Amino acid sequence: MAISKSPQKAPDILEHLHTAVCLLDTRLRIDYMNPAAETLFATSLGHAHGKPIGELLIDPISIHARMRDSLNNGEEWTEREARIILSYHNMFTADITVTPVGRPPHCQALILELAPADRRLHISQEEELLIQNQTAQALARGLAHEIKNPLGGLRGAAQLLERALEKPELREYTTIIIHEADRLKTLVDTMLGPKTSPQRFPCNIHEPLEYVRMLVASEMGEDITIITDYDPSLPEVMIDRDQIIQALLNLIRNAAQAVDRGGLITLRTRSQRKVSIGHNSHRLTIRIDIIDNGPGIPDDIRANIFLPMVTGRAEGTGLGLPIAQTLVHQNGGLIECREQDGLTVFSIYLPLET
Repeated sequence: MAISKSPQKAPDILEHLHTAVCLLDTRLRIDYMNPAAETLFATSLGHAHGKPIGELLIDPISIHARMRDSLNNGEEWTEREARIILSYHNMFTADITVTPVGRPPHCQALILELAPADRRLHISQEEELLIQNQTAQALARGLAHEIKNPLGGLRGAAQLLERALEKPELREYTTIIIHEADRLKTLVDTMLGPKTSPQRFPCNIHEPLEYVRMLVASEMGEDITIITDYDPSLPEVMIDRDQIIQALLNLIRNAAQAVDRGGLITLRTRSQRKVSIGHNSHRLTIRIDIIDNGPGIPDDIRANIFLPMVTGRAEGTGLGLPIAQTLVHQNGGLIECREQDGLTVFSIYLPLET
């Protein structure tokens, strides 16, 4: 039985699938591909027709061997989260399913399905980040309340003791106690996070970005260079300006502290389509990248950097990132971190529709 190459004979449903579907002949040459496969392989059916699948899917020899085995034994198989390299050297993760057409020894073709798993894994990581942040918030709030009560008593006792002391030199010690109690109270209040709900209004995201850029640049002087790569066509976004300024300040200060003298920080804005934040899918978001050429995040803390008290600096409190995550989350967004080409990239995603 001949397999038709006519697009009119292909089921219409294949044309609308997000899964890439290819029909391969007995020599593993491309006989048909749907639009999703054309997008994935960055080629057209007309250009790819008759080419060996190995020219487009160049990586795993084992997969090619298993496809040939399927033609011989008629067995269907699936491999989850396989690492794939395409002809244009893009690597991605996909679920692969191979289904023989016909029965051995007369299998006439193979149906190859490639369902990119990167997005699914990405969504899972995003949900884990949000759950992690919510759990950390609850833990920090509970701990903060437990600390505040005895701290107030400690400060009050130090004040009473200070009044009872006659020697001025002894009062220096009570002054230290009161000062440290106040410092701890400030730290605890920081752990509790924002006390008010976000007041969101339309805002050009470059305005708070420029405000924070100039503030950090004035603090660091000529020690670092901050450059911008803004997309001026971005529309206004509904945010609480003060909360986003605080989140940006935490992230950009972190980047400034991470780079050495002469280090480089890049602030970049772009739009990004089809972003999932938790269980919500957004058609369009603004993405703000804070990129630095510092030494990167130590491996032992990378998975937990958004938890309170996790820091790679001896003098750090480990509160800047979890607070920034909380503030962005209150504005409907999310912060992610990744290493890219030796650079550290923190990305803030803010949905454009509410």
